[in-house]
Amino acid sequence: MAKRILITGGAGFIGSHLSELLLEAGHEVLCVDNFFTGTRGNVLHLLENRRFELMRHDVTHPLFVEVDEIYNLACPASPVHYQFDPVQTTKTSVMGAINMLGLAKRLRVPILQASSSEVYGDPEMHPQPEGYWGHVNPIGPRSCYDEGKRCAETLFFDYRRQHNQKIKVVRIFNTYGPKMHPNDGRVVSNFVVQALKGQDITIYGDGSQTRSFCYVDDLVAGLVRMMATEDSVTGPINIGNPVEFTIRQLADLVVDMVNSGSKVVYRDLPTDDPRQRRPDIGMARAVLGWEPKVQLREGLDKTIAYFETLLAAGKAAQ
Repeated sequence: MAKRILITGGAGFIGSHLSELLLEAGHEVLCVDNFFTGTRGNVLHLLENRRFELMRHDVTHPLFVEVDEIYNLACPASPVHYQFDPVQTTKTSVMGAINMLGLAKRLRVPILQASSSEVYGDPEMHPQPEGYWGHVNPIGPRSCYDEGKRCAETLFFDYRRQHNQKIKVVRIFNTYGPKMHPNDGRVVSNFVVQALKGQDITIYGDGSQTRSFCYVDDLVAGLVRMMATEDSVTGPINIGNPVEFTIRQLADLVVDMVNSGSKVVYRDLPTDDPRQRRPDIGMARAVLGWEPKVQLREGLDKTIAYFETLLAAGKAAQ
């Protein structure tokens, strides 16, 4: 049955892909974004679809609409963006959660919170299962995002206990793919753009730190599966790719795939940057029947093609 679905942060990297998937499934999508990191360009092609609506709105303010489901994705997700205005980042996570939970409570509809692997901080357990409470610096430069997401999770589960609200919480691990912001400071977009421009590939730290990279199509499929579960399934559930790569391995792969002459240079590791990050997805497999399908090389091929087009368009406009 077709539903009217609200996506906050719907013009962002993940939100725009989720909008496409839900429209393909026959639903109506109300995309809400304040365009701090999301862009109209990400959803411009969807405006011709009469089941798609775009609204400029900041989730730190209440929203009064009528919908059947809510995906709460609103929050800048890269350190460059969330550290630009850390107070606003915390407000987006916390007040945004309060406002969207209030809306879901009034409408009596399910709401999904896009939480983050950052709730685990610089983990002392590897890989990270959902039962791990994390190792987060509450006063560091990353804490506006880390603690904001942790507080949002708290609010979701308190609304569940206090108001019997239908909630879903997923913890998203490193995600990449087309529509990433070229200047978001995240490692995949950094390396691809630098390689395409023939610039030095910048690695922060010695390159031995690890990440697990999930292609965006796999991620949004996991979000939709989570929303479709019974009310008793609340999460949190990790959504990510359990295959682990060092940052140096990623850099070498990107340079090889782009056939670039870029050289690798090293810079100091930022404060509180996690040394290891890999999800335990046993729960996602068991509860959702979900696991990622796209291998890193395949996903990078599509991502590189996107950035090639983006950079070419930028040059043509100059």
